[in-house]
Amino acid sequence: MLSIIFTLLLTSFVSVYAQQPQLASYRETAHILVDEKVQNKTTAFVTLASTSPVEMRVPADLSVKIQNTANVTSVVITNAENCIVGVQDQGCILVNIVSPSLVETYDINKIQAEAKQVGDSLIDNINKAFATNAQFNSVYVNPKGDLSSALGTSGAVSGNRTISVIYTMSRPDSSYLFDGLTAILIPKQIRDDGGFFTAAQKMAQDSNSTVTFVITPGQGASLYQLQISKQVPITGPVTTVKPLELFGVDKLQRSTYFDVGFFPLNSILDVTAISNENIAITNHGGDLAPSAIKDGQKFPTDLTKSGWIIDPEYGQKVSAVYLFGKDTSVTSDQAFLTLGNTMPTDNVSRQDNSTSQPPVSKVSNNYSIYVLIGIVAAGGAAVYLFMKRR
Repeated sequence: MLSIIFTLLLTSFVSVYAQQPQLASYRETAHILVDEKVQNKTTAFVTLASTSPVEMRVPADLSVKIQNTANVTSVVITNAENCIVGVQDQGCILVNIVSPSLVETYDINKIQAEAKQVGDSLIDNINKAFATNAQFNSVYVNPKGDLSSALGTSGAVSGNRTISVIYTMSRPDSSYLFDGLTAILIPKQIRDDGGFFTAAQKMAQDSNSTVTFVITPGQGASLYQLQISKQVPITGPVTTVKPLELFGVDKLQRSTYFDVGFFPLNSILDVTAISNENIAITNHGGDLAPSAIKDGQKFPTDLTKSGWIIDPEYGQKVSAVYLFGKDTSVTSDQAFLTLGNTMPTDNVSRQDNSTSQPPVSKVSNNYSIYVLIGIVAAGGAAVYLFMKRR
């Protein structure tokens, strides 16, 4: 998704308007994953993310310590019912490590001892920062995940032979954990500006929802992502996807935090469906955003226009991104998709004024966003709106 964001901002396909598109460090994403291939579940995610320590107030000493601890790829706080194999009905803090040389020793005692040493060097700081009291539970080596393979992702947060050092605590309900984490992390200004935060807050009140916060260290800046998710079992063929119904809202509104400028890529609604059979997006609510095809991928030609970008529209994985353009909200009538198993007609493909090409069955896209925490924020290219509005 980073590649498509930067391309959208820089490509010659995007016209220059009086108000130049910008990318902010704070991002809000709503995502639906219809998984008929691996989990046989539909999952709704709302993700709030930033690389700014002002917008996600992780203590600087903790952030620096995580960045400077070798091989740590992420720190995860979650109330997921099964945060890792063998752990049930407990809240978890995971310190995830990638160390191929350590895994390839195949010495379980060595792996456990060295990984625990890394986790123990961080857990006291984590507990202090987030008012938790997690204690060591176990060390687990994650096998390569089928879901990551199906989605064409790296499993950067967990999976793909990552070593997880697991600390457990009493399992808080989602509403309690969401309120506690957002009170610590997110400034009142952003909370009061609504948008996807409001949808996330409502989802957290669902007894079946899960709250996850992830710190992902990077060069120069860490990425902070807070996600609320909810899963619904698939009991029959999925023919219609209604994202707002899954989020529990009648209207999905952008945060007024972005009212200071034109930030078309900071609020995105995204739907992906994967299956063992070829499927197609055969109909949709609202409009299709004007688009063109470049290097085999579809891009919007006018970021001021709202609507769907569907690519690929046929195959074992199909995907659609809804861009708000200059609109401030999307309704349930605009935000639905119809799935079928027949290849889309030329009429459907041409509604977006894109170059007419026969649909190609695609299994994966390089710009997929489907890791545990969804869409990520660009670091150096982003601006901190909080500082601009003080």
